[in-house]
Parts: sequence; C-alpha cells; structure tokens
Amino acid sequence: MTVHTLFFIRHAESEANKLRILGSRLDYPLTKEGWDDARSIARELREMTGLDGIVTSPLRRARQTAETFADSYGIKYEDDERLCEQDLGPFTGKSYDEVKTMDAYQSDPSARWDWYPGGSGESYSMVADRVRSFLGSVDGYRKGRWLIVTHAVVFRMLRAVLEDTLPIYPVGFPNNGEIWRVEYRGMGYQHAIESVFLGRSREFVHKP
Repeated sequence: MTVHTLFFIRHAESEANKLRILGSRLDYPLTKEGWDDARSIARELREMTGLDGIVTSPLRRARQTAETFADSYGIKYEDDERLCEQDLGPFTGKSYDEVKTMDAYQSDPSARWDWYPGGSGESYSMVADRVRSFLGSVDGYRKGRWLIVTHAVVFRMLRAVLEDTLPIYPVGFPNNGEIWRVEYRGMGYQHAIESVFLGRSREFVHKP
C-alpha cells in the first residue's frame, strides 16, 4: 500500500473573505494581506518539510496561494476542477448578512447535505462526490508529499470523507491558510487529521 503525505490548505484571505461575500465560483483574488500571509506560510512550511507536488483549485484565490508555494519550493502546480468551491447558484456574490434574510437560503450549516441552492448550484452531497473522486485519484500520484489548495466547503467534505462520517460533516470552517496534514492510505480507510497553524491562521478565525 502506498501512503501519501497530504497537506490540505485553505487558500489565504481573498477579497471576498474581507468583504464577507459568498465567493463561490467568482474569481476573487487574494488581498494584500492574503498574499503576504501565503508567502509567510510557504516559508514556514518549507522549514518543516519538503514537497513533491502541488495541486490546486483553478479559482484565482487558490491558484495565487499555490503560486507562493510553487515559488518557495521551486516546483510547478497543477489545476484540478474537483477542488473548486461549492457552486452556490443564485446566492453567489451575495453577502453573508444578506443571504441570512432570504427564505430560500439554508442558514443552518448542519442541514445542507441535500439542500440544493438552485440554478447551477451544488448540494453538499454533490461536493462530496467531487471530493471522493479527487481522493480516489490520489492513489495514482507518485509517492511523496503533496500540497492540496482548496476552499472552505470542500474542506468540510474532505474531513467527513477522510474520517468516514458522511452524511455527517463538520460545521466549522477552517481558517484561511489553515493546513490539515494526513497520511493518506486510500479510499475506504479512516484517517487521522492533524491541524497545522502557520502564519495568520494561528490567530484569524473565520466568521461567516
């Protein structure tokens, strides 16, 4: 059995995070603080471990985060659409406060497994299907240490899939720049997840 050391990281602070907007599939860039934090985290992680590859969501905030690690480690990154943030359909681009006043929006984060936002949107169960597909493909990676750059809702589904708890999933969001370290043995196993806090993720708390 091949074991891969995976470092999952939520992208650094984006303009959508700063404005308290549901970024979803919109291509918001990192803030200046986000850029600085991503570079700081990349430097700190490099002091702790090497990396053999980087895979990222193609959305700009994730790609820009991946770029800082690629520059720090001197390696390239590759995109994977399955790591994109949840498509929130008609709620995309609205503020956190605005959607909480909309009857069609599911404000309870624990009740979104089968909640369908409408339009092009995805339920959590649909995001989980993407996550399962992605993790299944990791078995084909060369053995080594991989950084995976993705988004908040994908993080929720990653933990649930890795810990084999679906359809139950965590309702808390990871901080921007928070890292989860996993010794990945393949689908069908329960995995322990170690949180690694570097840069601003030590102090910043995501408050949707």
